[in-house]
Amino acid sequence: MSVTTSYLSKAEVQGLLGVTAFGLWRIARKYEDFPTPESDPGPFVAKDEETWDGTEVYRWTAKTPEFEHRGAALLRPLPDDLPPGKWAGYQDTVKGPALDWQTALGTIRLVHTSKDQTTSAVATDLGQRGNPDGVTTVCALYGDVGFSGPALVAADTAHPAIEYEAQWGVVAQLAGQDLPWWPDLLRSARIIRQWHPGAPALVAEVSASTRERTLRRAAANGVFDATAQAALTDMANDIRNDRVHDTEHDIDIFHRNSTHIVIGARPDTSTHPLPTIDDRPALAAAWKSIAASSHPDAVAALELVLARDPRLLPFGVLTKVALRPGTIAEQWARRLTLCDPTAAHAALAEDRPVDAFFIDPLTDMPVLWTTTGDTPGLRFYAPLALPAAGAELTSVVLDGTVWVKTSDGQVHPAPCTPNEHLWWGDGWGDKPSEAATVINTLLDDLGAAVDLREHWKAPRGLTTLLEKQAKPGPTEIARHALLHARMTTPPRTPHDD
Repeated sequence: MSVTTSYLSKAEVQGLLGVTAFGLWRIARKYEDFPTPESDPGPFVAKDEETWDGTEVYRWTAKTPEFEHRGAALLRPLPDDLPPGKWAGYQDTVKGPALDWQTALGTIRLVHTSKDQTTSAVATDLGQRGNPDGVTTVCALYGDVGFSGPALVAADTAHPAIEYEAQWGVVAQLAGQDLPWWPDLLRSARIIRQWHPGAPALVAEVSASTRERTLRRAAANGVFDATAQAALTDMANDIRNDRVHDTEHDIDIFHRNSTHIVIGARPDTSTHPLPTIDDRPALAAAWKSIAASSHPDAVAALELVLARDPRLLPFGVLTKVALRPGTIAEQWARRLTLCDPTAAHAALAEDRPVDAFFIDPLTDMPVLWTTTGDTPGLRFYAPLALPAAGAELTSVVLDGTVWVKTSDGQVHPAPCTPNEHLWWGDGWGDKPSEAATVINTLLDDLGAAVDLREHWKAPRGLTTLLEKQAKPGPTEIARHALLHARMTTPPRTPHDD
């Protein structure tokens, strides 16, 4: 959550402070720390209209003795003889579950959510309904730890559009007791409704996420064999284990760094952790079969593994190139074989329209023929490795990505890992040192898998050669030039240091 910025006109500032135009003029000259009008309030305010940041004015008002009774309720100085407040029960709100606290400032409604604009929305809703419970201030969770406990965002029903940051310790002091807090994944109405002062932490099951439910649905589908079902269950269990662990971690962090806090619920760990599979090659083989399926459950599962653990898949990074006559991409496209779409094709498409589906018969990589505007293009996963069969690299071509020509007359997109790319020409993070690392590997072994984790250690001569090549290309560099560059060490520059 964040504090939503609201802007006040000159008339609204006068109304908040209870002064005339002359009174506002006087305040600006009497108080050097009075907020100045915004220099750029945004496109929805007339250029000649003065506007103020509502939160800044509201905070200043609460801290200024002359006007503190008009300022943010939870930022005003508290009286020395503060009477203790009391718990006033559970409430449902338009933004989620809440607990009410009757205090010397009136009723404070603490909504247990970190959704944006919660406090303003709840305070506005109360005003529209006549504020039947007499709520003075609405608070919600910021989502982080503050100075005295969970950070809070607040909005007073007197000015519901103005949000400001508040302190957990201040609310606890007004309530006269420690306040309950629930970790995000146990912050449901069913759980919070059961709390009352003195209640022990409720032990509750961490609910399954949408991703976990998707994977378990697929695992129960008989279209997949036992190994695929095991891989799907493995990832579902891993997600559940992470959610339980993260919940325990959140509780530890907030409990250790907060005062006046009561933990409202803890995760049920009686079956934690759920079993997972350590055999990565077996998992990779299972996910390869899932990627080759055409079932919708396979598509949904594949999209999840691409986001969570793409190294389980037999694909490198997603790559896009334009398809123009006479280019190396067109030469490669002539080798592709038309096929029916698989889950891998569907994940590759990402809901984009597709003209045709292909497979590279030498690497088994899925390929899409797409059209953007009037320009056809290929969208594919780079291979993790190339078929060697005794061949060697004869040249590389830099054109949209890095292409490899081999001594057996083949053309391939250069191999890559799932998390890096070898784009060439658009400037979106393409690094010559990454291309140099791949080329350096393939010069020695055409069929080797590449490792880009330490690409900055690529031979400096090879990296320098690539840095000198014009983008977007095409540029072809022969094997002998690559080998020569690899064995040379160019002079260091101040940039290298």
